[in-house]
Amino acid sequence: MTVLSKLEAADFINRTFKPLPRSYGDALMDAALKDPRIVCLSADLTPPTETDRFRDELPERFHNVGIAEANMIGIAGGMARSGEIPFVHSFCAFVTKRCFDQITMQAAYPNLPVKIVGFLPGVATLLGVSHQAIEDVAMMRSVPNMMVFEPSGPQYHAAAVELALQHDGPVYLRMKRPEVITDDPIVQQPLTYGKGVVQREGHDLTIIAAGLEVVEALSAAEQLAADGIDAAVVDMHTIKPIDRELILDQANTTGAIVTAENHNVIGGLGSAVAEVLADAGIGLPFRRVGIQDHFCEGGTTPYLLKKFGLDSTAIIDACRDVMTRKKTER
Repeated sequence: MTVLSKLEAADFINRTFKPLPRSYGDALMDAALKDPRIVCLSADLTPPTETDRFRDELPERFHNVGIAEANMIGIAGGMARSGEIPFVHSFCAFVTKRCFDQITMQAAYPNLPVKIVGFLPGVATLLGVSHQAIEDVAMMRSVPNMMVFEPSGPQYHAAAVELALQHDGPVYLRMKRPEVITDDPIVQQPLTYGKGVVQREGHDLTIIAAGLEVVEALSAAEQLAADGIDAAVVDMHTIKPIDRELILDQANTTGAIVTAENHNVIGGLGSAVAEVLADAGIGLPFRRVGIQDHFCEGGTTPYLLKKFGLDSTAIIDACRDVMTRKKTER
């Protein structure tokens, strides 16, 4: 039996019972108060998708369809045809894999403004294989008319809602709720549709990351700097349409690229970047950090990132590998 000290117990209570920040939910409410066309749908996961405030304050525009994701997409398609802008919510694994046919035929094919919002991306969950979304980016970016967007933190959640509304068609938002509770306010930062953000300049190699991997990439870059390796870090928040111009610019500037994603290495961000380079006829030292094409058990986020090679240490190892190859190829 584990006995907690008073300090540990206080920290546990603080993390367990204090409400998590609701940056996405607040941003959606702000947008809905400005635009009466916005409606909210939930597949019986209202608090975990930060839509409880919408439910409480705009009940006439909130619809809980129950555990029926495919039906939810169909309803959203009908609402969109009637002039509304539906935001539909569930976990990433449920709102993509369970209803992929409905997404393609009732949202994407008619190019309707259905905004699909998934939480629990990749392996950041205790709930195991059934709840992990390691194929969703590959699936959704293959759908014509679909935008795929993954903000790297809550400071970009308001921008995520804005970008979803800028795209006059279907959107997939891959969201991660904050796990750290802080009293400091979240200062929202802007983003530009289809344009990645250079979070750190560098001239030796470029790390292109998305979602929670951006923080890991920045940590890796700082550690590499201590060894004299100057790594640029790009936050590729928009995976489709991907920022082709920025990728090619970084390839020409640094001559080596590592991608980092909380997703299967097949079909995700790394594949998208590799496609851009191949289409442009650019060959350079290149590595993909991500899930190496296998299923993963549940656990805490730090545990999963370390075990499945997604943490800063894994990114550092990949960077050292491409730097060795870069020097060899000179």
